Formats: sequence, structure tokens, C-alpha cells
Amino acid sequence: MANKTLRVEQIGSPIRREASQRQTLIGLKLNKLHRVSELEDTPSVRGMIRKVAHLVRVHGDVA
Repeated sequence: MANKTLRVEQIGSPIRREASQRQTLIGLKLNKLHRVSELEDTPSVRGMIRKVAHLVRVHGDVA
């Protein structure tokens, strides 16, 4: 079975956010608006996405 991936796009600015949220965006390979990153679907990645859910959009599962 192939590993699932998630497509995540940054839609909010990290300006005036907590440092931990800025670092989470960097951990998700996002640091500029409208940048898209494909990440492996793991519990840790989902937790990171949940932490900055107001700053990112998940485009869904990609096979």
C-alpha cells in the first residue's frame, strides 16, 4: 500500500503569531503565503497542521 500524502497550502501570515506557530510552519516547509507542500500523512504532521489550522488549508489526500 502506498503512503498517503497531504497537500498543505499556507493561507495566513505568521506575522504577529507566537514563535511556536512560526516554527511549526517552517517545520511543515511553509514560510511564505500560498506556498504548497506535500507531506506524508503521519500523526505528527496532522498534529502540526492542527496547531496552525487557522493559517493553512489542506487540499486533501493525494495518492
